[in-house]
Amino acid sequence: MSIKKIVIVGPESTGKTTLCRQLATHYHSLYCPEYAREYLLTHGKSYEYDDLLTIAKAQLQQEDTCIQQLLGISANRTAAKSIHPYLFIDTDMYVMKVWCEFVFDQCHKWILDQITERRYDLYLLCKPDLPWVKDELREYPDLERRLKLYHYYKDLLVHQATPWAEISGNYEERLQQAIAATDALYRGRMAEQEM
Repeated sequence: MSIKKIVIVGPESTGKTTLCRQLATHYHSLYCPEYAREYLLTHGKSYEYDDLLTIAKAQLQQEDTCIQQLLGISANRTAAKSIHPYLFIDTDMYVMKVWCEFVFDQCHKWILDQITERRYDLYLLCKPDLPWVKDELREYPDLERRLKLYHYYKDLLVHQATPWAEISGNYEERLQQAIAATDALYRGRMAEQEM
């Protein structure tokens, strides 16, 4: 089974985690959570530049573990019939790059190298048009900075080759847009196989 990796990116409090969970449920598949949240909850919300490299490495380890889980499920023919070959990923190295550069004005070479080495099949860019929800880890409640971050992400996606879709509106509208983009990816894969 060929696993399609779909990454959800965007500023904080734009529904990325919720969307990942909803998509994994909809497609009877898996999602890879954002490791940064676990790290900051364990180590405290103060962080240094090198902490972001630690977070980035653990994020990719977690992603690889999820891929192995999906491959294991696909090896079981009974379970494989009920699961779609999608992994929904709540953050990637683009997010780490934006975070590094926005906070520290620099980015680790290792993160930049991973951006060029890793391949994904679809990006979903969440627009900051949901109300900001406060939690113990979020840093940017003001819309101006959230929009600035959104435009950083959009600029990155416009200048790379992987297909991407903008996701906006309320939670249900976001889910329907994400399903449509994912289904379009699947239809494209099926058309390739028929050739």
